[in-house]
Amino acid sequence: MSITIHDLRKSEGSYLPGSASCPGCGATIAFRIASRILGPNTVYVIPACCFSIIQSPYPRSAISAPILNFAFAAAAAAASGVQRAYKFLGKDVNVVVWAGDGGTVDIGIQALSGAAERGENIIYICYDNEAYMNTGIQRSGATPIKAITKTTPMGKQEMPKDMPMIVAAHRVPYVATASVGYPFDLANKLEKAKRIKGFRYIQIFSPCPPGWDFPVEKTAEIGKLAVDTYFWPLYEIEEGKLRVTIKPRKKPLKEFIRMQRRFEFLKDEEIEEMEKLVMEKWNFLLHLERSERVF
Repeated sequence: MSITIHDLRKSEGSYLPGSASCPGCGATIAFRIASRILGPNTVYVIPACCFSIIQSPYPRSAISAPILNFAFAAAAAAASGVQRAYKFLGKDVNVVVWAGDGGTVDIGIQALSGAAERGENIIYICYDNEAYMNTGIQRSGATPIKAITKTTPMGKQEMPKDMPMIVAAHRVPYVATASVGYPFDLANKLEKAKRIKGFRYIQIFSPCPPGWDFPVEKTAEIGKLAVDTYFWPLYEIEEGKLRVTIKPRKKPLKEFIRMQRRFEFLKDEEIEEMEKLVMEKWNFLLHLERSERVF
Protein backbone atom coordinates (compact mmCIF):
# COMPACT_ATOMS: atom_id res chain seq x y z
CA MET A 1 0.00 0.00 0.00
CA SER A 2 1.38 3.42 -1.00
CA ILE A 3 2.06 6.09 1.62
CA THR A 4 -0.33 9.07 1.48
CA ILE A 5 -0.22 12.59 2.90
CA HIS A 6 -2.68 11.38 5.57
CA ASP A 7 -0.22 8.66 6.61
CA LEU A 8 2.59 11.18 6.98
CA ARG A 9 0.45 13.67 8.88
CA LYS A 10 -0.80 11.14 11.41
CA SER A 11 2.68 9.75 12.05
CA GLU A 12 4.80 11.31 14.77
CA GLY A 13 8.33 12.13 13.69
CA SER A 14 11.47 12.66 15.73
CA TYR A 15 12.30 16.16 14.47
CA LEU A 16 11.56 18.92 16.98
CA PRO A 17 11.30 22.72 16.54
CA GLY A 18 14.37 24.85 17.02
CA SER A 19 17.13 22.97 15.22
CA ALA A 20 20.40 24.52 14.09
CA SER A 21 19.79 23.76 10.41
CA CYS A 22 20.09 26.32 7.64
CA PRO A 23 16.81 27.68 6.21
CA GLY A 24 15.59 25.47 3.38
CA CYS A 25 17.84 22.54 4.36
CA GLY A 26 17.07 19.51 2.20
CA ALA A 27 18.53 17.13 4.77
CA THR A 28 16.04 18.21 7.43
CA ILE A 29 13.13 17.73 5.00
CA ALA A 30 14.44 14.23 4.34
CA PHE A 31 14.78 13.51 8.06
CA ARG A 32 11.26 14.73 8.83
CA ILE A 33 9.89 12.21 6.34
CA ALA A 34 12.26 9.41 7.34
CA SER A 35 11.60 9.67 11.08
CA ARG A 36 7.84 9.55 10.50
CA ILE A 37 8.15 6.36 8.47
CA LEU A 38 10.81 4.64 10.59
CA GLY A 39 8.91 5.41 13.78
CA PRO A 40 9.96 5.74 17.43
CA ASN A 41 11.60 2.31 17.59
CA THR A 42 14.69 3.69 15.83
CA VAL A 43 18.25 4.52 16.84
CA TYR A 44 20.29 6.88 14.64
CA VAL A 45 24.03 6.57 14.19
CA ILE A 46 25.44 9.85 12.85
CA PRO A 47 29.02 10.46 11.73
CA ALA A 48 30.55 13.91 11.42
CA CYS A 49 28.32 15.81 9.01
CA CYS A 50 25.82 18.68 8.86
CA PHE A 51 23.45 16.69 11.07
CA SER A 52 26.01 16.72 13.85
CA ILE A 53 25.15 20.43 14.11
CA ILE A 54 21.51 20.28 12.97
CA GLN A 55 20.65 18.08 15.95
CA SER A 56 21.70 21.16 18.01
CA PRO A 57 24.65 21.75 20.32
CA TYR A 58 24.80 19.93 23.66
CA PRO A 59 22.90 19.87 26.00
CA ARG A 60 19.88 20.57 23.80
CA SER A 61 18.68 18.40 20.93
CA ALA A 62 16.27 18.86 18.05
CA ILE A 63 15.88 15.09 17.71
CA SER A 64 13.67 13.13 20.10
CA ALA A 65 15.10 9.73 19.11
CA PRO A 66 18.25 8.08 20.51
CA ILE A 67 21.36 9.32 18.67
CA LEU A 68 24.94 8.12 18.74
CA ASN A 69 27.55 10.44 17.22
CA PHE A 70 30.68 8.86 15.80
CA ALA A 71 33.81 9.79 13.88
CA PHE A 72 33.62 10.41 10.14
CA ALA A 73 34.84 6.97 9.09
CA ALA A 74 33.08 4.85 11.71
CA ALA A 75 29.32 5.08 11.16
CA ALA A 76 28.61 1.74 9.45
CA ALA A 77 30.98 -0.14 11.79
CA ALA A 78 29.42 1.51 14.84
CA ALA A 79 25.90 0.76 13.61
CA SER A 80 26.90 -2.88 13.14
CA GLY A 81 27.89 -3.05 16.80
CA VAL A 82 24.76 -1.24 17.96
CA GLN A 83 22.51 -3.61 16.03
CA ARG A 84 24.27 -6.67 17.41
CA ALA A 85 24.01 -5.31 20.94
CA TYR A 86 20.25 -4.90 20.60
CA LYS A 87 20.01 -8.39 19.10
CA PHE A 88 21.89 -9.79 22.11
CA LEU A 89 19.35 -8.07 24.37
CA GLY A 90 16.51 -9.61 22.37
CA LYS A 91 15.24 -6.26 21.08
CA ASP A 92 14.17 -5.61 17.48
CA VAL A 93 15.18 -1.99 16.79
CA ASN A 94 15.70 -0.08 13.55
CA VAL A 95 19.38 0.85 13.53
CA VAL A 96 19.85 3.62 10.98
CA VAL A 97 22.98 5.36 9.79
CA TRP A 98 22.13 8.94 8.87
CA ALA A 99 25.14 10.35 7.03
CA GLY A 100 26.15 12.98 4.51
CA ASP A 101 27.86 12.22 1.23
CA GLY A 102 31.35 12.93 2.58
CA GLY A 103 30.95 10.35 5.32
CA THR A 104 29.47 7.91 2.83
CA VAL A 105 31.13 8.01 -0.58
CA ASP A 106 34.57 9.12 0.68
CA ILE A 107 35.60 8.86 4.32
CA GLY A 108 33.01 6.27 5.34
CA ILE A 109 33.11 4.02 2.27
CA GLN A 110 35.40 1.39 3.82
CA ALA A 111 33.18 0.73 6.84
CA LEU A 112 30.08 0.92 4.63
CA SER A 113 31.50 -1.68 2.24
CA GLY A 114 32.42 -3.96 5.11
CA ALA A 115 28.94 -3.76 6.65
CA ALA A 116 27.32 -4.40 3.26
CA GLU A 117 29.59 -7.38 2.60
CA ARG A 118 28.77 -8.88 6.00
CA GLY A 119 25.05 -8.32 5.43
CA GLU A 120 24.58 -6.33 8.62
CA ASN A 121 20.93 -5.75 9.50
CA ILE A 122 21.02 -1.95 9.31
CA ILE A 123 19.56 0.80 7.14
CA TYR A 124 22.19 3.16 5.76
CA ILE A 125 20.74 6.49 4.59
CA CYS A 126 22.90 9.06 2.84
CA TYR A 127 21.39 12.52 2.56
CA ASP A 128 23.34 13.69 -0.45
CA ASN A 129 23.96 17.45 -0.65
CA GLU A 130 26.87 16.83 -3.00
CA ALA A 131 29.74 18.42 -1.05
CA TYR A 132 31.27 18.78 2.42
CA MET A 133 28.83 21.48 3.46
CA ASN A 134 29.45 21.43 7.22
CA THR A 135 33.16 22.24 6.83
CA GLY A 136 32.94 24.94 4.19
CA ILE A 137 31.55 23.59 0.90
CA GLN A 138 34.51 21.52 -0.31
CA ARG A 139 34.03 19.06 -3.16
CA SER A 140 33.29 15.42 -2.33
CA GLY A 141 33.15 12.24 -4.37
CA ALA A 142 29.43 12.95 -4.83
CA THR A 143 29.89 16.47 -6.24
CA PRO A 144 28.65 16.56 -9.84
CA ILE A 145 30.93 17.38 -12.71
CA LYS A 146 31.36 21.12 -13.43
CA ALA A 147 29.95 22.18 -10.05
CA ILE A 148 31.68 25.06 -8.25
CA THR A 149 32.81 24.48 -4.66
CA LYS A 150 35.41 26.23 -2.51
CA THR A 151 37.99 23.66 -3.64
CA THR A 152 36.82 23.55 -7.29
CA PRO A 153 36.42 27.26 -8.10
CA MET A 154 36.61 26.54 -11.84
CA GLY A 155 34.18 23.64 -11.61
CA LYS A 156 34.81 20.01 -10.70
CA GLN A 157 36.45 18.07 -13.51
CA GLU A 158 35.61 14.53 -12.38
CA MET A 159 32.38 12.55 -12.57
CA PRO A 160 30.76 11.70 -9.21
CA LYS A 161 30.94 8.21 -7.75
CA ASP A 162 27.84 6.12 -8.44
CA MET A 163 27.44 5.06 -4.83
CA PRO A 164 24.06 3.29 -5.15
CA MET A 165 25.51 1.01 -7.82
CA ILE A 166 28.68 0.47 -5.77
CA VAL A 167 26.52 -0.70 -2.86
CA ALA A 168 24.31 -2.79 -5.17
CA ALA A 169 27.44 -4.61 -6.38
CA HIS A 170 27.70 -6.04 -2.85
CA ARG A 171 24.46 -7.94 -3.63
CA VAL A 172 22.57 -6.46 -0.70
CA PRO A 173 18.78 -6.97 -0.58
CA TYR A 174 17.76 -3.34 -1.15
CA VAL A 175 19.25 -0.18 -2.68
CA ALA A 176 17.32 2.94 -3.70
CA THR A 177 17.67 6.55 -4.75
CA ALA A 178 15.20 9.19 -3.60
CA SER A 179 14.67 12.96 -3.62
CA VAL A 180 13.05 15.45 -1.28
CA GLY A 181 11.22 16.70 -4.38
CA TYR A 182 9.26 13.43 -4.53
CA PRO A 183 8.35 12.86 -0.86
CA PHE A 184 5.95 9.96 -1.35
CA ASP A 185 8.42 8.03 -3.47
CA LEU A 186 10.91 8.54 -0.62
CA ALA A 187 8.35 7.52 2.00
CA ASN A 188 7.42 4.34 0.16
CA LYS A 189 11.07 3.33 -0.22
CA LEU A 190 11.68 3.90 3.48
CA GLU A 191 8.63 1.81 4.31
CA LYS A 192 9.90 -1.00 2.10
CA ALA A 193 13.42 -0.78 3.55
CA LYS A 194 11.97 -0.98 7.06
CA ARG A 195 10.30 -4.32 6.28
CA ILE A 196 13.36 -5.93 4.68
CA LYS A 197 16.09 -7.61 6.71
CA GLY A 198 19.79 -7.26 5.95
CA PHE A 199 21.81 -4.31 4.70
CA ARG A 200 19.65 -1.63 3.06
CA TYR A 201 20.90 1.57 1.42
CA ILE A 202 19.01 4.72 0.36
CA GLN A 203 20.66 7.82 -1.12
CA ILE A 204 18.48 10.94 -0.90
CA PHE A 205 19.01 13.97 -3.15
CA SER A 206 19.04 16.82 -0.62
CA PRO A 207 19.46 20.33 -2.11
CA CYS A 208 21.57 22.73 -0.03
CA PRO A 209 20.73 26.47 -0.40
CA PRO A 210 24.07 27.89 0.88
CA GLY A 211 26.19 25.24 -0.81
CA TRP A 212 24.44 25.33 -4.18
CA ASP A 213 23.56 29.02 -3.91
CA PHE A 214 19.83 29.18 -4.57
CA PRO A 215 16.89 30.83 -2.71
CA VAL A 216 15.88 28.93 0.41
CA GLU A 217 12.26 28.58 -0.71
CA LYS A 218 13.30 26.63 -3.84
CA THR A 219 14.56 23.45 -2.15
CA ALA A 220 11.62 21.18 -2.99
CA GLU A 221 11.34 22.64 -6.49
CA ILE A 222 15.00 21.93 -7.23
CA GLY A 223 14.65 18.45 -5.75
CA LYS A 224 11.78 17.78 -8.14
CA LEU A 225 13.52 19.37 -11.15
CA ALA A 226 16.55 17.13 -10.60
CA VAL A 227 14.29 14.15 -11.20
CA ASP A 228 12.24 15.72 -14.00
CA THR A 229 15.40 16.60 -15.98
CA TYR A 230 16.83 13.07 -15.39
CA PHE A 231 19.77 14.59 -13.50
CA TRP A 232 18.82 12.40 -10.51
CA PRO A 233 16.90 9.28 -11.60
CA LEU A 234 14.74 7.56 -9.03
CA TYR A 235 15.03 3.79 -8.91
CA GLU A 236 15.29 0.83 -6.56
CA ILE A 237 17.18 -2.44 -6.75
CA GLU A 238 15.46 -5.19 -4.79
CA GLU A 239 17.14 -8.60 -4.68
CA GLY A 240 19.16 -7.67 -7.76
CA LYS A 241 16.20 -6.47 -9.87
CA LEU A 242 16.17 -2.78 -10.87
CA ARG A 243 13.00 -0.74 -11.26
CA VAL A 244 12.81 2.94 -12.23
CA THR A 245 10.15 4.23 -9.83
CA ILE A 246 9.44 7.64 -11.39
CA LYS A 247 9.44 8.22 -15.15
CA PRO A 248 8.55 11.89 -15.63
CA ARG A 249 8.16 13.70 -18.92
CA LYS A 250 11.65 14.99 -19.68
CA LYS A 251 12.40 18.66 -18.99
CA PRO A 252 15.50 20.45 -20.34
CA LEU A 253 18.49 20.10 -18.01
CA LYS A 254 19.04 23.85 -18.34
CA GLU A 255 15.97 24.48 -16.14
CA PHE A 256 17.68 22.68 -13.27
CA ILE A 257 21.18 24.04 -13.90
CA ARG A 258 20.24 27.72 -14.17
CA MET A 259 18.54 27.75 -10.75
CA GLN A 260 21.87 27.28 -8.95
CA ARG A 261 24.84 29.61 -8.91
CA ARG A 262 27.23 26.69 -8.46
CA PHE A 263 26.76 26.19 -12.21
CA GLU A 264 26.58 29.89 -13.11
CA PHE A 265 29.68 29.92 -15.34
CA LEU A 266 28.51 27.08 -17.59
CA LYS A 267 28.02 27.91 -21.24
CA ASP A 268 25.12 26.47 -23.21
CA GLU A 269 27.39 23.99 -24.99
CA GLU A 270 28.70 22.74 -21.62
CA ILE A 271 25.14 22.18 -20.43
CA GLU A 272 24.50 20.26 -23.66
CA GLU A 273 27.48 18.03 -22.82
CA MET A 274 26.00 17.41 -19.38
CA GLU A 275 22.63 16.67 -21.02
CA LYS A 276 24.27 13.90 -23.05
CA LEU A 277 25.78 12.38 -19.90
CA VAL A 278 22.40 12.56 -18.17
CA MET A 279 20.67 10.77 -21.06
CA GLU A 280 23.38 8.10 -21.20
CA LYS A 281 22.75 7.33 -17.53
CA TRP A 282 18.96 7.36 -18.00
CA ASN A 283 19.07 5.02 -20.99
CA PHE A 284 21.48 2.72 -19.15
CA LEU A 285 19.03 2.47 -16.24
CA LEU A 286 16.19 1.65 -18.64
CA HIS A 287 18.40 -1.06 -20.13
CA LEU A 288 19.11 -2.47 -16.65
CA GLU A 289 15.38 -2.38 -15.87
CA ARG A 290 14.78 -4.72 -18.79
CA SER A 291 17.46 -7.08 -17.54
CA GLU A 292 16.67 -10.01 -15.30
CA ARG A 293 19.22 -8.90 -12.70
CA VAL A 294 21.66 -6.04 -12.20
CA PHE A 295 24.17 -8.05 -10.13
